[in-house]
Amino acid sequence: MTGYRWRWVRRIEELDPVRDHQQIHRITATYEFPWDYQRSLELALFRTYCVPSVSALLDATGEFRDRPQQRYDDTALLMAELTDHGYDSERGREALRVINRAHGRYAISNDDMRYVLSTFVYEPLDWLDRFGWRPLTETERRASANYYRELGRHMNIKDSPGTYQEFAAYLDAYERAHFAYSPGGRAVSDSTLALLTSFSPRPLRPLMRRLTLALLDPPLREAFRYPRPDPVTRALAAELFRDGAP
Repeated sequence: MTGYRWRWVRRIEELDPVRDHQQIHRITATYEFPWDYQRSLELALFRTYCVPSVSALLDATGEFRDRPQQRYDDTALLMAELTDHGYDSERGREALRVINRAHGRYAISNDDMRYVLSTFVYEPLDWLDRFGWRPLTETERRASANYYRELGRHMNIKDSPGTYQEFAAYLDAYERAHFAYSPGGRAVSDSTLALLTSFSPRPLRPLMRRLTLALLDPPLREAFRYPRPDPVTRALAAELFRDGAP
C-alpha cells in the first residue's frame, strides 16, 4: 500500500482497534469515506422503520412527517459531534445528553435500542463492501464495533454485541423475528424518501427515488411493500453509487 491515497490506511494500521477505536472510526468515517458513511447511515434509518415497535413511535411523534429536514439535520449534527470530537469530550458529552434526554421521553425497549445501534455498525460495513473505493481493513471493522458498543454504553444500552460479526448476527436474527409491514413504517419511509430525493434537482427526483429504492435489500423492500426494481434500475444504482458520489 504505497502512494498518497493509502496514507490513512497506513496510519490506521499503526493504531489499536480497542484502545484507539474512536480515532480509527473518525479517520474512516470522515477522511476515507465521508460520502459513503452519510449514505449508508441514511439506509440504516430505513431498516429501523421495518420494526413496527420502532416505526410506530417515530410515526406517532410526527417528526418525520411534519419536520423531516429538522429531524434529519439534528440527527446528522449530533452524530457528527460524537464522531468528530469523541463521546468523552465536552462536546460529545453534551451531544449525548441531548440524545439521551430525547430518548428518555419515550418508552423504548433495550432490544429496540440495541437493534438500532446494530444498524449503525452493519449498514456502513455492508455499503462499503458493495460500493467503497477499497475494502475496509480488519482493524477498521473491529474499531467500528468497539466504537458503537462504547457509544451504546454511554446511551445506557445494555448487553450490546462485542464484535462486528456479533452485531451482524444480532441484526439478522432481530430482523427475521420482527420485520413486518406497518402503515406507520411505510409512512415514515415515504417521508424520508421524499426528503432524500428533495436534495436533487426537481426533474431528477422521480429517478432518484427509484434508484434509492433499488438499494434496499429484498427483506427491507418487502417489509415496506415497495415494488421490486427492474434490472436496469438496479444496475444503474450499483454503478452510480460505486466508489462514492458521482
